[in-house]
Amino acid sequence: MTPKPNALSWLLLSLLVIGLDQLTKHLALSELQPYVPHAVIPGFLNWMLAFNPGAAFSFLADQDGWQRWLFALLAVGVSAVLALWLARLPRGDWRNALPLALIIGGALGNLIDRLRFGHVTDFIQVYYREWAWPAFNIADSAICVGAVLLVVFGLGARKAPAA
Repeated sequence: MTPKPNALSWLLLSLLVIGLDQLTKHLALSELQPYVPHAVIPGFLNWMLAFNPGAAFSFLADQDGWQRWLFALLAVGVSAVLALWLARLPRGDWRNALPLALIIGGALGNLIDRLRFGHVTDFIQVYYREWAWPAFNIADSAICVGAVLLVVFGLGARKAPAA
């Protein structure tokens, strides 16, 4: 009996996210000056190079460096668990595989920065008047979209009828 194809092929999407993330970060590092906004859509979107040694919203950014390794271990651990989940899914289960692949790609994209530089490179800034969302990157976007899709698809999942 041959095993059914699993969803590990969705890791190709993770590789695409990592590649796009690293390419855009490379462009940001070579073309932008740190913390100098460049209007893309005036009143809404800037390119602005920023560096985050912490996690989302600069959580633990003010620590003395140990957080780099904590977040690196978390990225590896979460990615491994999600890859195992993918290995147990049927290949066609895109409602679960798509979000998992996005999260893995985002986590590993930011892991590369943490290991190379000790911080994550961000360059997208959304703002309105005096309010500004913290700068983020493609990896962050993939993680957020993946997490939202997991919730949305999970809420829409059909429940087995009660016996």
